[in-house]
Amino acid sequence: MSTIAEPLAAPAAEPAERVAAYSWYALAVLTAVYVLNFLDRTLIYILFTPIKKEMAFSDLQLALLGTTSFVIFYTLLGVPFGRLADRTSRTKLIASGLAIWSLFSGLTGFANTFWTLFLCRVMVGVGEATLGPAALSLLSDYFPVRMRATVQSVYSSGIAIGGGLAFFLGGWIGQTHGWRWAFYLLGFPGLALAALVFFLREIPRGRMDATTAAPADWRLLFKSKPLLFIFFGYGFVGLAGNNLGIWVPTFFVRVHGFSLLTIGVAAGILSIVVGIPSMILGGWFSDRVRRVVSGGRMAFTASAAVASVPLWIALLYTNNIPLLIAVNVAVYGLAILWVGPATADISDIAGPKLRGLAIGVFFSIVNIFAYGIGAPLIGKLSDTLGVAKDPAQMRLSLLICPAACALGAVLLWIGSKTRERSA
Repeated sequence: MSTIAEPLAAPAAEPAERVAAYSWYALAVLTAVYVLNFLDRTLIYILFTPIKKEMAFSDLQLALLGTTSFVIFYTLLGVPFGRLADRTSRTKLIASGLAIWSLFSGLTGFANTFWTLFLCRVMVGVGEATLGPAALSLLSDYFPVRMRATVQSVYSSGIAIGGGLAFFLGGWIGQTHGWRWAFYLLGFPGLALAALVFFLREIPRGRMDATTAAPADWRLLFKSKPLLFIFFGYGFVGLAGNNLGIWVPTFFVRVHGFSLLTIGVAAGILSIVVGIPSMILGGWFSDRVRRVVSGGRMAFTASAAVASVPLWIALLYTNNIPLLIAVNVAVYGLAILWVGPATADISDIAGPKLRGLAIGVFFSIVNIFAYGIGAPLIGKLSDTLGVAKDPAQMRLSLLICPAACALGAVLLWIGSKTRERSA
């Protein structure tokens, strides 16, 4: 039986017409949705301190609110929502999900118990699980293959913008008006954007692909060797990248004595000033490498992962503050550029009939690696090493991140060669 990688393994012949203005409008709208996605997802982190003070929660309860409540359902529902994105109206699916997560993000401000907060976070995860598969599938049909990674990187820059705004606006509103008003003012406005998304045009699937005759049997996703290397290669890369945001701020507080305010402001600036150009330029460059070899996007991101290994080690072991800041900028830039190239390759290989499902599987695997395995493993190892008595031992637990980068780079490099051979 042939695999789904074969029909689209080589760079495809593409429509010659110019990109329509409406496609750029759709990209702007969907990017705005992704900004809200990450803003609502990360807003609670900057508000941990006032929430803990008012509600008298333990750190474990804060951790459950910050990651577990959101990620469990976000991960579990990514696959079925990906399947829905292949079979139903993608614009309506996104609009419905946006309305759900915006409503419950705003309602978080009314919560008075742990379990009401937990429920609101669960529903934010349920709503947000609709976005990735449907939005990336839509963008693959709005824009030609030749610029797919560039476009999907522009869309993915919502990660950097949303995260930065969560730190800036969440911190300012929370300090000035209280944590509840941060949820009111930043959550509920998404309902207006949901109405705009509802009326986006639903265009034919596969319009920009060389063939629309790709198979629709979901089992073929797991018979494609390039896809398997993508899933698990980026799983390891994502483990390192996500824990740069989860554990490294705590590392800076414990080992280097930075204040939370300093970290919050620095993280917001870093997300916007470094994250946006890194994501967009990473996608743009990977599209050009792909024009030379079909596995070029994976080869490019594998190289970035390799370059991250010594930078991670320098980040963990230097005590020179200017060098620490410079290395952190470089690590963050490399840690965030892979999202657009990854989803573009998945869109190419899976084809129009399985694209949403494949992206849903991809995000589920990355989240399992990053939040379900990586973050708890680093935390457990830190406890075992006695970080409470000697904070410097956290350097050893965070060595998991450069090790994950190295493993991810190997898998992506092998995947790039597999893709070339299949072409």
